[in-house]
Amino acid sequence: MESVTLYRAPTTVTDADAIADWLDARIEATVSVRDRFLSLHGDPALAETFAKARVLSPYDRETGNTMLGIVRYEERALESPERAGGVIYDGLAIQRALHERIPESERSLDHLHVPLLDRVVGTWGDHDGRWHKRVNVLGQPAIVSVPGLYEAPAKPEQYYKEQQKHALLSGGAPPREVLENEVEGEFLVEDDPRTTDALKGYVLQACHYLDTGEPFCDEETCRLHNPHRQPGVVAAQLREPEFCPKHAERYRP
Repeated sequence: MESVTLYRAPTTVTDADAIADWLDARIEATVSVRDRFLSLHGDPALAETFAKARVLSPYDRETGNTMLGIVRYEERALESPERAGGVIYDGLAIQRALHERIPESERSLDHLHVPLLDRVVGTWGDHDGRWHKRVNVLGQPAIVSVPGLYEAPAKPEQYYKEQQKHALLSGGAPPREVLENEVEGEFLVEDDPRTTDALKGYVLQACHYLDTGEPFCDEETCRLHNPHRQPGVVAAQLREPEFCPKHAERYRP
């Protein structure tokens, strides 16, 4: 791999330039940053592609709703991404669609593209017959979902109880500070100031996979680990050491 291009997610708190600087100190490839992928490479057909990739039910493998109103919603979401939300998309279908929109001269595996997306993506689990939200979908391009960081790894059970209680009393989601004070355990929530730091490891996972073919690390304290629960994300991405001994040799700055 000779180069990595990150794409900004301007409606999120993620600092793509900070991630690129961190990555540049740890890999040999040239790292660059571009503006939002969906703005740079969007086209009139992309809205319908997103509509077709919509997950309709957690337990239904089939996706897609291309009714006119849904396609219009996706058009508005592409033009004004701050209006998007509340939808899960088939991550592999979105990955294929974005791959087709990478300039042909940049599609080789020597040049990894990593769009930071403000959409929630998931993959189907044949083992349990349901969709699972993901933080990243590895490959070319490698999708890194910013809201997936908050939603995919499970939070402590008490978090969901407090969320429901607050919704019943006030009709809305409780502020982050309330949840952090009332729920034991460590977790990230929407617009968390630790988002950029946490996503660094997920971007590196994409680079590592393309370079080595190894998806994740089994060591729970390594940035290349892919935990299923929020406390594991905090331990892997926000605590020392950054890497297990094996991967520290490769990625120590």
